[in-house]
Amino acid sequence: MSKDITININEKLCKQCGICSALCPKQVLEQSYGSYPKVAHLDACIGCKLCALRCPDFAIEVEVK
Repeated sequence: MSKDITININEKLCKQCGICSALCPKQVLEQSYGSYPKVAHLDACIGCKLCALRCPDFAIEVEVK
């Protein structure tokens, strides 16, 4: 059974630091310099929530059902 995972990025809180995309073990998030992170490979997400846990601005929410 596969997990139902949702990743929400609040661009109002995000300062584009790149920590989330750098720490993701499965490269789910992609980010270019000066832009917001984008969920590029949701199917690869394992639901570890490292992106949300390490975000200094609490701009990422990962929901695993």
